[in-house]
Amino acid sequence: MRYLIAALFLLLATGWAAPVWAQSAELVEAFNRQKELREQGRYAEAIPFAKKALALGKKEFGPEHETTGALLDHLARLYYRQGRYAEAEPLIQRALAIREKALGANHPDVATSLNNLALLYDNQARYAEAEPLYQRSLAIKEKALGPDHPSVATTLGNLAGLYDNQRRYAEAEPLYQRGLAIKEKALGPDHCIGLWL
Repeated sequence: MRYLIAALFLLLATGWAAPVWAQSAELVEAFNRQKELREQGRYAEAIPFAKKALALGKKEFGPEHETTGALLDHLARLYYRQGRYAEAEPLIQRALAIREKALGANHPDVATSLNNLALLYDNQARYAEAEPLYQRSLAIKEKALGPDHPSVATTLGNLAGLYDNQRRYAEAEPLYQRGLAIKEKALGPDHCIGLWL
């Protein structure tokens, strides 16, 4: 029962379309362990578990399955959190390609990969590469999730931050304001949002 609950959580957390019973207990355990370590900020320790989950995912679902894309994205995030951008970049690019092929170009998970790749470029001051990715991610999220979805606010904040980093304040301010309004609407005006400050 413990594995079924963990597998269901994994399905919901990553948007996996495969049946819950199609995932081995070993895959679920490796995924959950990397997640636990990541949440504790122990990124280097989480990497072997993320790699194991990815290898098992490729074996169980195939290298082009959306689940493999999600697992690639999780491993890339661990490298990203450590500033290991050269290792994260090809993983995010591969996750994006898999998700576009498996889910279609306008799926919210594609928007997530676009946003993650944009963040990677943004943090390296590769602004010209990051901006169109943020914009495409935003357009997908607005269409797929609606203009007032909290995920839209996150991408608005990221795009605003990119403009802010380039001293493009007139472009950043309305995006920050709109993102804040969405978060306040979703969470209430007294919620500790921690939005981009």
